[in-house]
Amino acid sequence: MTTNNLKIVSIIFFLLISFSYGQNLKPGDGIKISFYNVDEQIHGEYFIQDNGRIHLPYIGMINAQSNEFADIQSSIISEYSKIYKNPEITVQPLIRVNIIGEVGKPGVYYLTGFETITDLISLAGGETNDSNIENVMILRNDSQLDVDLESFLRGKNSLNDIGIESGDKVYLPRTWWVRARDVSIVVSGVAALVAIAGLFSK
Repeated sequence: MTTNNLKIVSIIFFLLISFSYGQNLKPGDGIKISFYNVDEQIHGEYFIQDNGRIHLPYIGMINAQSNEFADIQSSIISEYSKIYKNPEITVQPLIRVNIIGEVGKPGVYYLTGFETITDLISLAGGETNDSNIENVMILRNDSQLDVDLESFLRGKNSLNDIGIESGDKVYLPRTWWVRARDVSIVVSGVAALVAIAGLFSK
């Protein structure tokens, strides 16, 4: 890729993030910084401390709380521009999304917000044999969000599109027949115990 193409990509990526990601980051969230024309190894992921600040190489502390991401991004690019001549930088947000239920590796994942629900499920080890992907739920503070899951599952909506915030949970439930199967196993087990008890009572 030529230098001009890299500049175009950087500008487009900067605009996409600036216009589509307006929520505030919280302590525990982070940012991912990528340089395209700087040789020093300062690329990487950096996370917001409890005091709302984030420590970055060579520029020190940046206030990352109570500011929209576009403002944080602009501040970071401005500070690095004082150190490097015309740096080509992309700065992405990293929010925490907790995926629970019937996936291979449930847990907290850091995402940029441009991923879809299917991307998140793949990152979490994919569906299990017992999952019911058609009934995925988005939970915030134990309340279910009203989202267009049909479009989401078709891969048309990103996490940003539906307003996912840091700390939200994605719950992939079990299918109804799995629950029914579990109940039948319990019932069968109880029946067997009753039969065994009957034999000893004679």
